[in-house]
Amino acid sequence: MQIILLDKVVNLGNLGEIVKVKDGYARNFLIPSGRARRATASAIQEFEVKRAELEKAAAAKLAEAQGQADKLGGTSVKLTQKAGVDGRLFGSVTNADIAAELGKNGFPVLKSQIRMPNGPIKVVGDHGVSVALHTDVTVDITVSVLGETA
Repeated sequence: MQIILLDKVVNLGNLGEIVKVKDGYARNFLIPSGRARRATASAIQEFEVKRAELEKAAAAKLAEAQGQADKLGGTSVKLTQKAGVDGRLFGSVTNADIAAELGKNGFPVLKSQIRMPNGPIKVVGDHGVSVALHTDVTVDITVSVLGETA
């Protein structure tokens, strides 16, 4: 299916590009989320009329994400979990836990924005985690997991 991208999509294209994707991806994800439209002749004409407005909105989103990244950069989050004597946690620290703690500290982020390269944290210590605020803006933060003996 041919679609027009209304927003930058990772590994697919930038705003305004006409790309071919599988029907299900377009119908079930891109079009309902407002990131794309079918590439019909009338839709292409409508897009060209609105192009400046959409580019301005995309630039505003990027500027907002960069501003938030400046505040969030280098932040350290401390979480306390129950742990055994060897430093292994009973359970794990997930992206939802980190997002909740960042929210308490005044940085509202979604759990889907938190990238944990090694999966959930299962040991006590400092761990590096990335926060993707925008497709072009990622920030590295430190998560300090403290053990609490039971």
